[in-house]
Amino acid sequence: MFIQTEPTPNPATLKFLPGREVLKDGTADYRSNEEASLSPLAQRLFHIDGVIGVFLGTDFVSVSKQDDGQWQHLKPAILGAIMDHYLTGEDAAGSAGANDTTAGNYDPADEEVVQTIKELLDTRVRPAVAQDGGDITFHGFREGIVYLTMRGACAGCPSSTATLQYGIENLLKHFCPEVQSVEAVGQ
Repeated sequence: MFIQTEPTPNPATLKFLPGREVLKDGTADYRSNEEASLSPLAQRLFHIDGVIGVFLGTDFVSVSKQDDGQWQHLKPAILGAIMDHYLTGEDAAGSAGANDTTAGNYDPADEEVVQTIKELLDTRVRPAVAQDGGDITFHGFREGIVYLTMRGACAGCPSSTATLQYGIENLLKHFCPEVQSVEAVGQ
């Protein structure tokens, strides 16, 4: 099995491409071993000292490390854990699957605007940020402000503020005049 590794804009996160399906649909983000209790792959990765986050996409795994961790020490252990997982034949997230629900918090009177926002996120934003090992999901819309959750490599990325303000905010404002600004929220 050959696993490709790619850097992400977030220096604390690496993207691993096993050349196989990771999740059938959606994404799953885990920030602790306890959160990952239903994901055999994430559990395996959290057993590596220095791993603080695991993000599963359809065809990739993003792993975040502690600030003082060194990729040259962590990378071989992570590659080994991913290979070991695929040798077991288990699903990456077990029966739990994705945890990227996008129902969100908004006024029902804004349903049409929210549907447009979600469609733009799903078709234009999420595929682009998945290339960098992350995800952005809809969290809410109130008084012209779109609230988004940064996941995977996007969470804590130094360039995420610029991505939100200059990329996503401009896109949403262009297609939805009701949008005044975009803000990131904690998960």
